[in-house]
Amino acid sequence: MNTALSWIKAYVPDLDCTPQQYTDAMTLTGTKVEGYQCLDRNLEKIVVGQIIKIERHPDADKLIVCQVDIGAETIQIVTGAPNVKEGDKVPVVLDGGKVAGGHDGGPLPENGIKIKKGKLRGVESFGMMCSIEELGSSRDMYPDAPESGIYILPEDAPVGADAVEVLGLHDCVFEYEITSNRVDCYSVIGIAREAAATFDKPFCPPKSDCSGNEENAASYVQVEVQDTDLCSRYCARVVKNIKIGPSPEWMQRRLAASGIRPINNLVDITNYVMEEYGQPMHAFDLDTIAGRKIIVRRAKDGDSFQTLDGQQRTLDSEILMICDAKKEIGIAGIMGGENSKITDNVQTVLFEAACFNGTNIRLSAKRLGLRTDASGKFEKGLDPNNAETAINRACRLIEELGCGEVVGGMVDVYPEKREEKRIPFEPAFYNRLLGTDISEEDMLRYFKRLELTFDEAGRELIIPTFRQDLECSADIAEEAARFFGYDNIPTTLPCGESTAGKLSFKLRVEETARNVARFSGFSQAMTYSFESPKVFDKLLLAEDSPLRRTVKILNPLGEDFSIMRTTPLNGLLTSLAVNYNRRNKNVRLYELANIYLPETLPLTELPGERIQLTLGFYGEGDFFTLKGVIEELFDQLGLHKKISYDPKAGKPFLHPGRQANVNYRGQTVGFLGELHPETAENYGIGDRVYLAVLDMPQIVELASFDRKYEGVARFPAVTRDISMVVRKEILAGQIEDVIEKKGGRLVESYELFDVYEGAQILTGCKSMAYSITFRASDRTLEDKEVNAVMEKIVSALKDLGAELRA
Repeated sequence: MNTALSWIKAYVPDLDCTPQQYTDAMTLTGTKVEGYQCLDRNLEKIVVGQIIKIERHPDADKLIVCQVDIGAETIQIVTGAPNVKEGDKVPVVLDGGKVAGGHDGGPLPENGIKIKKGKLRGVESFGMMCSIEELGSSRDMYPDAPESGIYILPEDAPVGADAVEVLGLHDCVFEYEITSNRVDCYSVIGIAREAAATFDKPFCPPKSDCSGNEENAASYVQVEVQDTDLCSRYCARVVKNIKIGPSPEWMQRRLAASGIRPINNLVDITNYVMEEYGQPMHAFDLDTIAGRKIIVRRAKDGDSFQTLDGQQRTLDSEILMICDAKKEIGIAGIMGGENSKITDNVQTVLFEAACFNGTNIRLSAKRLGLRTDASGKFEKGLDPNNAETAINRACRLIEELGCGEVVGGMVDVYPEKREEKRIPFEPAFYNRLLGTDISEEDMLRYFKRLELTFDEAGRELIIPTFRQDLECSADIAEEAARFFGYDNIPTTLPCGESTAGKLSFKLRVEETARNVARFSGFSQAMTYSFESPKVFDKLLLAEDSPLRRTVKILNPLGEDFSIMRTTPLNGLLTSLAVNYNRRNKNVRLYELANIYLPETLPLTELPGERIQLTLGFYGEGDFFTLKGVIEELFDQLGLHKKISYDPKAGKPFLHPGRQANVNYRGQTVGFLGELHPETAENYGIGDRVYLAVLDMPQIVELASFDRKYEGVARFPAVTRDISMVVRKEILAGQIEDVIEKKGGRLVESYELFDVYEGAQILTGCKSMAYSITFRASDRTLEDKEVNAVMEKIVSALKDLGAELRA
């Protein structure tokens, strides 16, 4: 949103401030000014001059010597401009003055260009006549400027006067960042109203009354709105005896400052009112409207329609159309049709000002690939009560500028009028919420400046319909705060009942997982949830793997981000690969990452999200290092029952002989293992990589932070060592199960302290040695008790095929 300061001052005439003061004050009251550009920047000592006499240059065919009257004196200027003649009035920069840029219209120098008197081919020149580009402007702002040459001023420009003022360049254009809830500020009047409230100046909106002639517009056109859910109001007025011509300079300047190119008086008026009131309008040639009837209805699927830009558009039943008795003539709120456009031969014009459903306009514009200034305003949701004022303003401008004869009356289809809201006036609540002590009188003074009226009898504020953002008391408190001044609000402590804040059980479990990972030397990683389908091939997953059933993104950034991940491994492996290729020797990473598992495909409901703890490293450490981290985590989470490991995990991306499922109480809660060499090669990692993945929802169900204190043992322990030879396929867990079951309550602990394979052991076997600690809580154990338990353990181990070593 851009506005010229002169346009704002037209409605706030007492506004007197510098551009920087305006910027600061408006930003502090909530209308953020992104920046501004002064149109007279670097323009100095430029006056209106009149060419008295022109002679040819004695030594240059393309140069002329001009005698120019600048009021106080006549000076000589040498120029090569081809378009000047005696009697012309032109902008002249005097010796020592400045212009904004060069005649080529390129980027403007930061500090402008200083002009000094000098000689051109031996003839003295005491200044320079200016093109519009040298004055820092363009032909968009001044359509009458020549494409190349000196800008010719109006004949009534006073000689010697300030040419910058004559050209209207003592102005400043501001750029605003307007939030989407302040639809009223997408208009010059909305900005002017905010400026008046900010500076506490009177707000003088433009006159919009226009009764027209003695005729009635209803005798010229009928309006039928079939889809009232998409069009809440439709206003139509008629203007006859149209005279097409250029719009006045002041209107052209204001439109150009807002980034709109002037075209002709009729088009410019509709654009001017759109910028002024924030209400888009459209003009139809009434003679092209079949049956002199307007019908507002949905299009039919597959219909084709040619818009004003000459493009053929394919429609669907969700797009709202403006039609006549036979055909479509415009896409509602977006663009008119080629078949009803205004031409130079137009005699009678139908003006339209309507209010369309903002969501529908936004979706329609997106489907059509056609976004316009009008659709950009409609999609924010306009005030239907603004339509009548805007169309009357357009008709008044028609009369003032002599563009035609306005027909009396208006055709207005408005089934359900939008009424003003009422919000209780609660100054005590506002002060309590803000931590301020603003008096009731001051609040009402702020609200009056914003055109909020006060019903004293009902103690209510009446909210005008253009303030759609004001819904509740908190919104009213914000209005009081921004005009009281955010910088004036004191620092206060929060009030209310105190509560004992703490993390939820789930978050405590996840925080424990992070702590264990960090204390074990792992750094946290964060990877994308969007992935490429190619990752499944890199992970060696089978074509029928359930992990390949993914949620696909409708409009992805590219194939590499086209699906939601079903496994957290790819992101972590990619991060490890980057570190490996950057020659980081020992890298340990962990991540708590969501995976997305669809129940059915195509999706009928949101996919299931499960958070996974993923650990990965290369460098120092091995399989048992990772196993120790998992067991430390389980211990911290109160999972004291022994973890079991199943080597038949069947993960294709892990080494077939160095992987295992992690089981707890009969549930598989994760897996760990060494990365398959082929998978490591796919990721470009030339070292052994170890991975573990734990399913956190299952672990949260099993975890407990309850701790039971056990006193220091009162009786001594007895230790026995046992060494045995077993087959290689016998797992340590199987041996430990025997020790636990046969040892019963007397076994306090056990520890595997040696594993040996070598020449002294039979082929296909291994030697394993355990230290077993026995203790009773109520007595000192005797050797015969320990020996009896040891015999049970040894007997059961022999059933596993174990042979004791001497």
